[in-house]
Amino acid sequence: MHGGILIDFLEGLLKISNLVLSVIAGIIAASMFKISQERKSLRAWKVLIVVLLLFVVQQILGALRAFGIYSSPFLTHVNVSILLGFLIYAMALQIHTYLVEK
Repeated sequence: MHGGILIDFLEGLLKISNLVLSVIAGIIAASMFKISQERKSLRAWKVLIVVLLLFVVQQILGALRAFGIYSSPFLTHVNVSILLGFLIYAMALQIHTYLVEK
């Protein structure tokens, strides 16, 4: 019985640490926005900022689900799909920018 309590404790601890790391990712996204405005070669970073913010939302949804506060599998899957789409677009945009400037 004690093993189950320990596992629940560790899961909660990991979710809280994920939440803290996602807030740090949000802060990094805000600093990236300023840098990406200054350089044309960093246009893909603007899209990566959106990816980082969607990652923050994903981690918040995961923490809410883990603690039983809110659960929406539909919203969780849609968020990941949109996140992946923006990530693929950012990669394609960066490759295009690299090839054009070369």
